[in-house]
Amino acid sequence: MQLFTIFFSRPFEFGVATAMAVLMLVILLRAALSSEGPSGLGRLMGKPTSKFVFGFLFLAWAVVFGIGLQLVPHEGANSPYGGIGLIAMFTGFFIMMGFLWSVIGE
Repeated sequence: MQLFTIFFSRPFEFGVATAMAVLMLVILLRAALSSEGPSGLGRLMGKPTSKFVFGFLFLAWAVVFGIGLQLVPHEGANSPYGGIGLIAMFTGFFIMMGFLWSVIGE
């Protein structure tokens, strides 16, 4: 029953989770439509500066989550470690896919 009332009890967290899900769906839709030809985003990703941007973004991701995951408690079911680790996996996946896209190009 708590799952159905989460919108009323925690509207900020529900909004952030919904926005993240919509953002992932938009990214996947844009990727599916990329087979129709190079888009403005595809041409932007092929520039040499995007390689450096995603490289530095990956390094920042590794440092932030490498330190951040060490600061939270690791024991117990009430630990935020798993949630932060899941966020790290999703963000790392999208950062690395962007890096591969910028290196390989279209």
